[in-house]
Amino acid sequence: MSAPCDLCSLLDGYANKQGLETLLWRSERLSVVAVDDAAYPGFCRVIWNKHVKEMTDLTPGERNYVMEVVWQVELAVREVMQPEKVNVASFGNMTPHVHWHVIPRYRDDAHFPNPSWAVVQRETAPEVLAARRALLPALRDAIIQRLSA
Repeated sequence: MSAPCDLCSLLDGYANKQGLETLLWRSERLSVVAVDDAAYPGFCRVIWNKHVKEMTDLTPGERNYVMEVVWQVELAVREVMQPEKVNVASFGNMTPHVHWHVIPRYRDDAHFPNPSWAVVQRETAPEVLAARRALLPALRDAIIQRLSA
């Protein structure tokens, strides 16, 4: 028997191996979750709900839909979180779901200017992270508003 799919478990409302993630929005085809990463408040993932490994496995219309949701999430992150930069990436070698990472980046984040998976450069002040975490309800509302329009 194969191991359960982490993203299927997550989308079914359970914790995955990386910690609890919060479902922010869901349609029949896609979900948007807030990633539970203490160093990166506002980090979101846009996830295709069913097992589809590659963007090119989707129809052109489905690909357009995925990217429109990604762009709306990025706009909400920029509006609410006010990052220096937003990283948008699609990678995930072990997960059979098309998914995109939308990561707000700041000059004072743990890895800036390097990728978020690189060697830690510094610690972000706890009060700065707390202030960013305080914005998460507004980010959720902005994502829902943009994707419900």
